[in-house]
Amino acid sequence: MSLNPSPRPIAWPMLARQIHTILGMVIAPSILMFALTGGLQIFRLQESHPGYTPAPLIEKLGRVHKDQVFDVQPPRTPRPETARPAGAAAPQEAGKPATPLSKSLLQWFFVLAAVGLFLSTLLGVWMGVTMGRLKIVARWALLAGTVIPVAILLIP
Repeated sequence: MSLNPSPRPIAWPMLARQIHTILGMVIAPSILMFALTGGLQIFRLQESHPGYTPAPLIEKLGRVHKDQVFDVQPPRTPRPETARPAGAAAPQEAGKPATPLSKSLLQWFFVLAAVGLFLSTLLGVWMGVTMGRLKIVARWALLAGTVIPVAILLIP
């Protein structure tokens, strides 16, 4: 048994945890937005289809997700039909083809992944702002992570 006290443990784990908390709070609002809008985009809910028009907010958030702009994209003008030679048959429009089972299963798996990411990030935000020594810093970092992207989007 040694009479010398053991050296103080290295503070790297605590520093890593603090950096993780602060960076997590800054990027959490973006992760929440991307998880939500990505989940909607799996089924193309941000795009207009025959018989469906998305809510303007969903359409705008979809544009932020894909194109990093908040404006709604103007509708495309339909292309003029090209003249067909006489006797050429028009392409047959069959009913909407069925979605393959693998695609449907993968879409729903990714929806579950988006929901899991959203809920996990919310849990992390709650832990960051209510637990630990950095509550005030975490709240300021969360506010910065919310305000900075919105301010950048508002720049013309």
